Amino acid sequence: MRTDPLHSHTEAGPGQPKPPHFGRTVLDDLHQADLPRTLREDFRAIYDFYLDPETRRELSQMDQGQRWFHLTGWVLKSSVLKLSPNRRLMLLAAALFLVLGIIGYPPGLWIAILVLLLILMLELKDKLLAQDELEAGRAVQFALLPSNHPRLPGWETWLFTRPANEVGGDLVDYLPLDDRRLGLAVGDVAGKGLGAALVMAKLQATLRALAPDQQALDGLGRRVNEIFCRDGLPNRFVSLAYLVLEAGSGHVRMLNAGHLPPLIVRRTALEEPAKGGAAIGLHGTACYTEQAMDLAPGDLLVVYSDGLTEARNEGGAFFGDERLRLMLPHLRDLPVAEAGRLLLAEVERFVGEARPHDDLSLLLLKRVESDPAPLPVNGTVRLASPHRAP
Repeated sequence: MRTDPLHSHTEAGPGQPKPPHFGRTVLDDLHQADLPRTLREDFRAIYDFYLDPETRRELSQMDQGQRWFHLTGWVLKSSVLKLSPNRRLMLLAAALFLVLGIIGYPPGLWIAILVLLLILMLELKDKLLAQDELEAGRAVQFALLPSNHPRLPGWETWLFTRPANEVGGDLVDYLPLDDRRLGLAVGDVAGKGLGAALVMAKLQATLRALAPDQQALDGLGRRVNEIFCRDGLPNRFVSLAYLVLEAGSGHVRMLNAGHLPPLIVRRTALEEPAKGGAAIGLHGTACYTEQAMDLAPGDLLVVYSDGLTEARNEGGAFFGDERLRLMLPHLRDLPVAEAGRLLLAEVERFVGEARPHDDLSLLLLKRVESDPAPLPVNGTVRLASPHRAP
């Protein structure tokens, strides 16, 4: 029988932990310190999931009484339509028996309750099975992404990624190309969740297969784009920033395929390179140009996904480009690990109790003067919690 370490569906046997006591579990639930916050998050999640943007705009134009009346009706209608046909008919039958119970047929109330419980059990079963699959996907994604930060003489590097959900569509990766060169990638798949994570894995595998043999980055961009246009899905494209560093040199080569331009934090200025070509998989005739940058000792290069600047607080405001640009000059003289943690802490402070809306990834590179050191073997940076940075 299939079992799962988080959600076991079998009786506890010898040596297995006993199921939790029902009454004690309920009491623990009632004593949660963050119960009001989690309830607010749940109601916000219902609002975002069941109502489309047009409906939300209509609600915002109503007075409070109208808003609650229409909100209740639209959420109920949307939730019923999202049920499978059999469960939708079961729900309508439960409603019919409920009416019969109210008007004088007492067994109707019990039948309605039993049918509703059956629907709830079926929906919970589907959720637990889906959660099992997501946990398995998250374990695979942990194995695919780096578990450490690469080292290269003349450079400090720091990588970070955090999915908005259990699995994410952002890529952070590195690949030693030879004993003097290191390739680093930050990618962002359109969308979130399991589908985006599968596309991310394909991007990582494609880069690792092609990058060591492609000297020209414009050629690498064309080849990766050809593969994704040939094998990809409609409306599933990828932005990519791929950089090549050289040991003991401040010279950086970069391929930018639809990604946000990185920011260079110099001693007296903040620079932004030109925008790159089209996103990977958007159209088969896209052209790419290799870009080059030179960093002086102490300069900091920040590559990030839009999950950073588009992080939202509970009021719906974005962290934004301006807030990022104001903060970066204060991070230049810090070690990259400390700079990265401070930047993430500022994002967390701004977001507050709101849940992440998008995957967030960061790559920080700092030009330093150091003695030569060997490159590490190709490793596989761990994902942070889907809800909070470390």
